[in-house]
Amino acid sequence: MTGEKIGEEMVKDGASKVTDEQVEKVVVKSDEIQKKFRTGGPLRRFIDDGRLLASIVKDYRSGSYRQVPYATIAAIVFTLIYVLNPFDLVPDFLPIIGQVDDAAVVAGCLILVEADLHKYGQWKQAQAQSD
Repeated sequence: MTGEKIGEEMVKDGASKVTDEQVEKVVVKSDEIQKKFRTGGPLRRFIDDGRLLASIVKDYRSGSYRQVPYATIAAIVFTLIYVLNPFDLVPDFLPIIGQVDDAAVVAGCLILVEADLHKYGQWKQAQAQSD
């Protein structure tokens, strides 16, 4: 089983347990989550995706974007909380390998939410052009 497939299964399982408090945590800790993507290592290749993932949760929470199934939001919230947690499957304080599991979970999430994230990206771009 590939890392992405393992990440995909973790996201599916974790998403089924996401709470409203975790959605709020992602919104509140959005800047901290973004820093995790900018630190380098395996997560760096997901920097634009990470920004978009945090943004869709913020817009969903505020009510400005609701054209997405809650299951997609739950998968994203699980993923971003996983990335935020320094003591997940492989602790982040271990150089490079501490982020490999985070990258696998992000990759799995992106596979699951790709179509919804693409639609959101188009909506976000249209919003920016109309401002």
